[in-house]
Amino acid sequence: MSDSISDGGDCTEHRTAVTEAEVEALVRGICFKTGPPRTLGVEVEWLVHELRLPQLPVTPERLEAAYATLRNVPLKSPLTIEPGGQLELSSPPASSLMECVDTVSADLDIVRSVLAEDDLGLVGAGHDPWHRPRRFLQEPRYDAMEACLDRTGTAGRHMMCSSASVQVCVDAGYEEPGPHGHQRRWQLAHRLGAVLVAAFANSPLVGLEPTGWLSTRQLLWMEIGPGRAGAPAPDGEPRDAWARHVLDAPVMCVRRDRGPWDVPEGLTFREWTRSRSPRPPTRADLDYHLTTLFPPVRPRGHLELRMIDAQPGEDGWIVPLAVTAALFDDPEASERAYRAVKPLAERTMNLPAPHNPLWTDAARHGLADPELREAAVACFAAALEALPRLGATPSVVDTVAAYQNRYVARGRCPADDLLDRVRDAERRAHGRKDIRT
Repeated sequence: MSDSISDGGDCTEHRTAVTEAEVEALVRGICFKTGPPRTLGVEVEWLVHELRLPQLPVTPERLEAAYATLRNVPLKSPLTIEPGGQLELSSPPASSLMECVDTVSADLDIVRSVLAEDDLGLVGAGHDPWHRPRRFLQEPRYDAMEACLDRTGTAGRHMMCSSASVQVCVDAGYEEPGPHGHQRRWQLAHRLGAVLVAAFANSPLVGLEPTGWLSTRQLLWMEIGPGRAGAPAPDGEPRDAWARHVLDAPVMCVRRDRGPWDVPEGLTFREWTRSRSPRPPTRADLDYHLTTLFPPVRPRGHLELRMIDAQPGEDGWIVPLAVTAALFDDPEASERAYRAVKPLAERTMNLPAPHNPLWTDAARHGLADPELREAAVACFAAALEALPRLGATPSVVDTVAAYQNRYVARGRCPADDLLDRVRDAERRAHGRKDIRT
């Protein structure tokens, strides 16, 4: 959410009104940049909590002081702050998996060291298990976002302030058909996405109470609605489908230089180009509109896979990055993954992600779902064979193998560990009550 596309300052083309046809052409051109897959990226979001007692809330004043220090620390990865005070590192485009891993790992070491001086630490979870949503950033963008999302319930506030993820970025692929063609990679992202939700689910708690979902974070995205957080229709050419989706998506806000931003209700970008009210939309408005759409796979020149919960441990984020990189950029692994997830397409009922039965089952049940587990086992096996071919170090391969053995092979995910700890605590508390009785 914290990313943004430049509005171009005083550039004339950004201040000139755009027509419906121009918007369609622009979206097709800027959101899918085809060519040979060469680069990789990752965006890692973290909850920031008390280092020793993460269940205690951190005051806004302490967060601001820590972030003020971090802003003066040289990092290779841009650092941004999310609305609820979550911290995000976005890697620069890397030419290899290990370049990406090494860059972000080094930056995270620095960030953790700086935060530790203030007795703060990073927590990897898809949703804050302890604290209710509380907005840290008070800016017109987030005022407007909150007002817009509140119309559909509380899910938006949870998403803005209490969620965190690992977002893997891969190149869109070749223009031509084939295993690395942009259409095949687009299909793979949406089918594999449900498997990634299930395998890395890590958000079963809100207020330390089980929600009944292993990925509550994914549930929140579904509750926000298909116009804001859904994918386009699954059929057709990706650029055509995405251009239609962008035009038919609701406008979150109309920005103003002064005062609160307008938050229209039910106004799509297509209707805005036609009505030209409350003012004609510009190229800068289109660029901004694109940043207010949160589908599970977002085309931004490359493909941004947004469905993975933040992971526990200092290096937990490396596993989804390495697995995704292998399944997209190694030809043999990509083909094996495509075959493994293709049968799951029947369960989507031809409905867009994540608002279909397959994605719902992935978020609710994780790898307890037999078909998702079977697909995950096949995909992890393909990834583990491919990682050495991509130059992954033995340490990275061993980390992925350990995750496969601990979770995937057993039909589990990190959310199951969290739920086990809650149940153990309840049993211990119940035992103490029995003793007192």
